[in-house]
Amino acid sequence: MVCPISSPLRVRVRELLAGPMPYGRVLPAIFLFSFTSLAFEVALTRLFSISLWYHFGFMVISIAMLGIGASGTLLSIFPKLRDSSPDRPISHTIGTYGLLMGATMALSYIVSNALPFDPVRLSWDRTQILYILLYYLILSTPFFFFGLSISSAFSVISERAWLLYGADLLGAGAGSLGFLVLTTRMGPEHAVILLSCMALTGAFITGKAKTRIAAVLFLMANAFLFSMPGLITPRMSAYKGLQAALKYPGAVHLGTYNDPFARLDLFESPAVRFAPGLSLTYLGSLPRQIGLSIDGGDINAVTSAENKGLLRFLSYLPSALPYAMARRDNVLILEPKGGLHVVLARYCDAQNIYKVDSSPLVIKVIRDHLRDFSDGTYERNTWEGLGRSWLRTRGTQFDLIDIPLTGTSPSASFGIAEDYRFTVEAFKEYLGHLKKGGILSIHLFILPPPRIELRLLSTLATSMEEMGIKEVDKRIISFRSWGTVSILASPRPFTPEEIETVRQFSREKRFDLIHLPGIQEDETNNYVRMPSNEYFVTFKQILNPETRKSFEDTYLFDVRPVRDENPFFHYYLRMKNIKKIYDVMGRKWQYFIEEGYLLPVVFFQVVLLSILLISLPAITKPKTNAETRAEEKGRNKSVFNTHLLYFAFLGLGFMFVEISLIQKMILLLQNPSYAIAAVLSSILISSGIGSLLANRFPLLRNPSILFMIFVLIILYSFLFPFISDAISLCPMPLRIACVVVTLFPPCLLMGIPFPLGIRNIGTRTPDLIPWAWATNGCLSVLAPLVAIMLAMAVGFSAVLWIGAGAYILAFFTFPKPSDCCAQST
Repeated sequence: MVCPISSPLRVRVRELLAGPMPYGRVLPAIFLFSFTSLAFEVALTRLFSISLWYHFGFMVISIAMLGIGASGTLLSIFPKLRDSSPDRPISHTIGTYGLLMGATMALSYIVSNALPFDPVRLSWDRTQILYILLYYLILSTPFFFFGLSISSAFSVISERAWLLYGADLLGAGAGSLGFLVLTTRMGPEHAVILLSCMALTGAFITGKAKTRIAAVLFLMANAFLFSMPGLITPRMSAYKGLQAALKYPGAVHLGTYNDPFARLDLFESPAVRFAPGLSLTYLGSLPRQIGLSIDGGDINAVTSAENKGLLRFLSYLPSALPYAMARRDNVLILEPKGGLHVVLARYCDAQNIYKVDSSPLVIKVIRDHLRDFSDGTYERNTWEGLGRSWLRTRGTQFDLIDIPLTGTSPSASFGIAEDYRFTVEAFKEYLGHLKKGGILSIHLFILPPPRIELRLLSTLATSMEEMGIKEVDKRIISFRSWGTVSILASPRPFTPEEIETVRQFSREKRFDLIHLPGIQEDETNNYVRMPSNEYFVTFKQILNPETRKSFEDTYLFDVRPVRDENPFFHYYLRMKNIKKIYDVMGRKWQYFIEEGYLLPVVFFQVVLLSILLISLPAITKPKTNAETRAEEKGRNKSVFNTHLLYFAFLGLGFMFVEISLIQKMILLLQNPSYAIAAVLSSILISSGIGSLLANRFPLLRNPSILFMIFVLIILYSFLFPFISDAISLCPMPLRIACVVVTLFPPCLLMGIPFPLGIRNIGTRTPDLIPWAWATNGCLSVLAPLVAIMLAMAVGFSAVLWIGAGAYILAFFTFPKPSDCCAQST
């Protein structure tokens, strides 16, 4: 028996079938365009890390904003670009923009990769500034056409905002996961070409006949690019470590390996002589070593253990001191990379050696391709992840926790990169897993002027005091070689016998003491003499609780301890000392970029660009008679105070919450890359589902949802510590599942306010939709930069609360019915 279709349902079916746009084709296209756009943005970040340096990946943020924001501005100024008619349905318009997006995605990467931009050359080659501008213009083009396609769809069919936004978010969420899947099989450069093909497929789905023919031709061209590695292989800066090492006579490149988070290169070169801080009294040879490069810059080495006689050099390393002081049976090595400290532990007859490294690719390559050469460095007792998070799940106590912070050459970390390894909470975890006579051993390169070692010492001393450990100066030992500083810490005071062993070890190896319990100044700065005995003086002031704060407040760099709330360990700059630091660093401004001042530079660019893109639609409106202009002026002011502010607050709130949630999950998931992938996908997919549910259930289309989001975010901010503790002991797959389930309720609701606002505009002032899109896009890209700078000052919990506050402000700026009616008359 066939059930008769109800009258309302028949009307609904006729509306869908009679409309000028076949929804069944547009929604899959929107999904594909969002998928490829987000994945392309992540791919550019990876490619910038390889070809330039990690911190230039931040340029991708402003590049994406330039394209997406400009699209909304252009559609506001030229509304005909989004017009729809029976002869030219919106599906064909979207298909055309998708075609241009897919074509320019591959082309923009190839052209930008050919540009001879190198940030090192900025100091003597001013044309490099022009290349930066070209990067912006070329790489923003795909994002521009992506923005045109989405904004056009919202403008013409705003009554389907819930479906469009749901497809957009689901596509973006799938894109963040899809990039991970793609780059497990190929490098990021090949992923870009494949993403271009996906965008072209979306254009083929929605476009007219000519668009489809063009899409097929571009797909054929992309197939050709796969066989042309010379065109798409990332052009690496000649000043990166890998490129410099390969220029040595006899250097050989052995292979390249990729995963979603890193590129690893193996090579042999005379430049790889890896023995950090090796005593100048050692005159023998080193065993064969294979260089290991991460993203072309972070150089380490794998040491052959085949010839035991050549391993004698290990006893001349600063890191050999803990083994000279006492027998170490249970040893934990955090971030062993090439495994030199693992070889050292074996050489010193350690019985149980545990290894935890944050890079799965390093472990995989050495285990699979250098097993015999490395003597099975990562065969047993090996885990991937963040060392402190791994420790939290273990009850094991160790004789030695060894943290090597040395590669084949000194290199500073990017100042605004979060580092949870060296916060007060992290040191508490390390010290809490030491046996009574256990030692925490940290080794790092000397990078003058002193700042890294001073912050590390200050953070370590603070953590010990907060654990109730008194007389910290009796529990810390420090010494330096010609190029490294070593810091040893123990929960109990060092014994006279251990102190004497340290003195003897330093004399024999010609290492200079910095601090020992009871040390005198004449015992320091004897072998590798420095003009001033700065290390002795600064360490003494930091280890004395009465002088520490005054020293930290007056020192040239910021060396105060850091915590999990603002874990920017490598950010040392003080605004008030910029001139002095500039002079101390040899009057070279490049230093400030390395230390993190690229962030405010990019922020300044983004602010100016955002103001321009948001203001242009108002500035370029055609003028009419005086009465009309006065009427429009009043209406535009009302609109700006309602709709545009509403979308601005949504952009800030969504991104503030997203950034904070990612940060809070890093420790739980043990790897920043895993946390970004899991949380970003969870937020986007959950929000997409929320938007689709709002399309199905009118009850959800209520501005009060904004208030509910505010309440849930505040509630979650207090529950997160308890949730993390509850699931931290679970296996990793279960943890990720718990994170997804935990984030689902608030993120589900976060997908509703944007289409709610689009629908509201569409029924009254549809011409404002592109302008609202531009406003939301600009603020969404500006928000991550603001969030990081706020986190440096007040911490990520405060950023989360500010994000919740943005939703409350959006609630109060949501146009009231009376305002909407006034605008529509």
